[in-house]
Amino acid sequence: MTVALFRKAVRESAAFTRKAFGLVWRSSRPLTIALAVATLVVALLPPSTAWAGKKIVDAVVAGSREETMRWVGVELGLVASQACLTRGLGLIRSILGSRLGTDVNVLILERATRLELRHFEDSEFYDRLSRARREASSRPMSLVTESFALVQSLLTLAGYAALLLQFSAWVVLALMLAAVPATVAEMRYSKATFRMRNWRSPDSRRLVYLEYVLANDEHAKEVKLFGLGPMFLARYKELAERFHAEDSKLATRRSIVTTLLSLLATGAFYLSYGAMALLAAASKLTLGNMTMFVLAFRSGQSAFQSILSGLGSIYEHNLYMSNLFAYLDGSLAAEGEANAALPSPRPSLSSSSGSSTPAVARDAILAPDEKGIRLENVSFRYPGQVKDDKWVLRDVDLFIPRGQSVALVGQNGAGKTTLVKLVTRLYEPTSGRVLLDGKDVRSWDRTELLARFGVVFQDFNQYQLTLRENVGVGSVEHLAEVPRIERAVAQGGAHALASGLASGIETPLGRWFQNGVELSGGQWQKVALARGFMREQADILVLDEPTAALDAEAEHAVFERFKELSEGKTTLIISHRFPTVRMADRILVLEGGGIAEDGTHAALVAADKTYAHLYAMQASGYA
Repeated sequence: MTVALFRKAVRESAAFTRKAFGLVWRSSRPLTIALAVATLVVALLPPSTAWAGKKIVDAVVAGSREETMRWVGVELGLVASQACLTRGLGLIRSILGSRLGTDVNVLILERATRLELRHFEDSEFYDRLSRARREASSRPMSLVTESFALVQSLLTLAGYAALLLQFSAWVVLALMLAAVPATVAEMRYSKATFRMRNWRSPDSRRLVYLEYVLANDEHAKEVKLFGLGPMFLARYKELAERFHAEDSKLATRRSIVTTLLSLLATGAFYLSYGAMALLAAASKLTLGNMTMFVLAFRSGQSAFQSILSGLGSIYEHNLYMSNLFAYLDGSLAAEGEANAALPSPRPSLSSSSGSSTPAVARDAILAPDEKGIRLENVSFRYPGQVKDDKWVLRDVDLFIPRGQSVALVGQNGAGKTTLVKLVTRLYEPTSGRVLLDGKDVRSWDRTELLARFGVVFQDFNQYQLTLRENVGVGSVEHLAEVPRIERAVAQGGAHALASGLASGIETPLGRWFQNGVELSGGQWQKVALARGFMREQADILVLDEPTAALDAEAEHAVFERFKELSEGKTTLIISHRFPTVRMADRILVLEGGGIAEDGTHAALVAADKTYAHLYAMQASGYA
């Protein structure tokens, strides 16, 4: 390592240590102060005990019973104090470590709740998050503990060095130099271990995923039915064995090298010990002084090794802390970037494509008081894609007036769900902008914006909570309002389901926890629909394939209720079922990254294009 790289490593390590101390201080100031004070006191006790031991031996040699017993009492007090304080330090570290682990994990999860959807669809971000969470509960406390232990060892060493200087400054120098090689080796292997774990983060996530698939009820049916257990287990074993082999190889090399180098320190101790013994035999050193010097040398060397080992540990902890702070700092930057996004200048619509709205009408509805959803020259492709990758949406211009019912139709991957996510600001457009009531969605308060929407996605969540909570989370602030939840249950078509459960809406759903009841796919979908209806204040309703698991009769009932409940509201419906689609005021056909067709069911069938073709194919299936 060059001098420049070493200085950089020291600066970064010092910066991470300061941040770690900041985390500990915020977690509990009283415990942090108690840890510091106890550490300082404990550091002074070992040299004091060595001095008391010398006094005991000298008193014994002098034949003084009174002096001997007095110093025995002093040493007893010092040893007892050290034992009590050491246990107290352990207790403080345990309590403070638990508090800090909780606080850091909460901090990680708080950051996660503020991130954009695109971050959770980014594998690189997931690796960063995995690395941060892997060490979050232990590394900050370990770093602070090692730092305090380093201070303790420094003070203890200073005390021993003061005693040994009475014998020889060369002994003090030998004490320090003999322990350096082993410590340098420890630091090098710490860095190698850190790099290896970082490099294999994607495979570590894959290992966790395979374990999840093999031991989770969500996958159990297909794993059993298709006989996937042996295949996934073989992949798990292959990864686990490779990790074991890599860890074992590195740990073995580390152990052999550091053990051999530590023998240098042992050799230095016994050379000094022999010299002291010869001087005592020649009556050039009192027995008490020899006892004190031997104890001081052995303990001092141990303290110095602890210092160097502590430096190595601090260096290792800081390597892992870099993962934590890279995630936290990166999350903050991403959050700030999202919050700082301002509406872009309105582009010219003269060259827009995909819209059949006349230019005069378009100019009229661009007035500041327009009410509805507008996409202006919106293009989108997923982050991380290269320049030549396919656009999901390209130069889309669209206006949906308030109160209009719109159905989105197209092949899988045509961009229907992406368009919904752009409108709800789960995604940001790659270019162009999205407006709600004449105001760029990026300038809306996020909570206020999302309160306008009631959304049910096809890939809805199945929460391992009670039925009441499963529905109530659709509007968290109304989670305790049972009448509102019961209305949503009825509107979503889940009333019969709730009535048939042993504890009604208080019945736990799913099999993860005790007394939980598993539901069928169609039943879960009714729960999800009810969750969407919880937002009674929402004036924009979005249903993304919300009835895919329902039979035709149940689907028809849902949409009849939906028509009643959406009266006067803007609705966006994504569906492949044309009996549902034709109920909308307006149908948009997405194709090739844009809006290929726009009109009513009758008009689009008469146009005899993509929509008419899709409709005819589906109708033939019922012939």
